[in-house]
Amino acid sequence: MRRVIRIAAAAGASAVLALTATACGQSFAEANRAKHAGVGLAFDIGGRDDHSFNEAAARGIENAQHKLGVKAKMLTAKNGETEADREQRLTSFAEAGYNPVIGVGFAYSQSVEKVAKDFPDTTFGVVDAVPEGKNVDAMVFAEHEGSYLAGVAAALKSKTHKVGFIGGVNNALIQKFQAGFEQGVRDTDPKAKVTSQYLYPNNDKGFNDPAAAKAKAAGMIDRGIDVIYTAAGQSGAGSIEQVSKHKGVWAIGVDSDAYRQPGLARYKDHILTSVVKNVDVAVFDLVKSVEDGKPLTGVHAYDLKHRGVSLATSGGFIKDIQPQIDAARKKIVEGKVKVKETP
Repeated sequence: MRRVIRIAAAAGASAVLALTATACGQSFAEANRAKHAGVGLAFDIGGRDDHSFNEAAARGIENAQHKLGVKAKMLTAKNGETEADREQRLTSFAEAGYNPVIGVGFAYSQSVEKVAKDFPDTTFGVVDAVPEGKNVDAMVFAEHEGSYLAGVAAALKSKTHKVGFIGGVNNALIQKFQAGFEQGVRDTDPKAKVTSQYLYPNNDKGFNDPAAAKAKAAGMIDRGIDVIYTAAGQSGAGSIEQVSKHKGVWAIGVDSDAYRQPGLARYKDHILTSVVKNVDVAVFDLVKSVEDGKPLTGVHAYDLKHRGVSLATSGGFIKDIQPQIDAARKKIVEGKVKVKETP
């Protein structure tokens, strides 16, 4: 079993670059940076403008560029990719001297594990997966805990006592979002009905099909559901758009703060909140560790206690229920509430 290290996310985000003098007068980071081409980041389907976790990863790279002066190259996956496609993308980064090389999303799990063996002197990172490898940093998040808080908010804001969950792909990761959300709703309002549906059973297109999410949301709204939480990457934009057409219906975003996404600005008055995953912090932590010559490896869990996940307050729409949300968060952090990871 791999050792899990819980990271204090906020502290990692604000850490400054340590300057250690070398014999030639350079800082360690400057000397280390000269040895490699920069950071290689491989996006999952949807690319950096998915208003979700790819966008969050990009912010981590931009933060590293600003604070650490690193160079970076970013490549994006396409619908229908094979494992060979992902391996080739990671291999191209490593061969060109990029370090670290980061795969955004669980789809990169196998490819990271395989390619990392071929490049033992390169540090690899992967978001939302735990592949084996001495030179691999596995960045995982307590999505179920953040989703529980979203469930609390949904239950308190729903007028019909009917709320919905839309997942992009029916896999173990997205089931964590579903499980936490359903538990949060039911613990808050036992009379509430939760409808959970998926866009695809096992096709990654579920993270890049806004039209499908839009249609799914429309069906839910027709049945009286007035709060919809969507965990489906870029597809979530379709769900949010559909919600915005109906007065008194709320959308809950995921991974990034949907309210603050320029591409969703026209819908922001219907975005109740978002379950934020600090992927940017995890990516920055890894890049900085490589720059410092002390690469992070193993499993690093970003949870609610260490603010690895949170509930966005942008727009002020949950201000009136913040005390209940804070109370729920405290119970989870103190271990009084154990949030399920499976529905």
